[in-house]
Amino acid sequence: QVRLVESGGGLVQAGGSLRLSCAASGTILGINAARWYRQAPGKQRELVAGIRGGRTNYKDDVKGRFTISGDNVKNMVYLQMNSLKPEDTAVYYCNADLVSGPIKYNDYWGQGTQVTVSS
Repeated sequence: QVRLVESGGGLVQAGGSLRLSCAASGTILGINAARWYRQAPGKQRELVAGIRGGRTNYKDDVKGRFTISGDNVKNMVYLQMNSLKPEDTAVYYCNADLVSGPIKYNDYWGQGTQVTVSS
């Protein structure tokens, strides 16, 4: 069985930076794709960034500010967030397509990490 655990969230001032980490544990043979989502209070969960086969994509309002990356050796996925804005405040969730032994896990979720950006 696999597990995804997010970390790196916290309280920062507008214009600051945070790096979120998503650690995949268990017998991981490969991370085929990874995504970061976020959900603000009272709002729908939304896709922030994704990576697959070296290709990346981003929500329009985070382009140029956020960078998603992965490290298969360390079984880690990252989201570097720069020039943070108050509207970035949300719980951020890691989501990944994983292979563990003979089992493929699609849309496997972590528990989330809180990011709060003050004005």
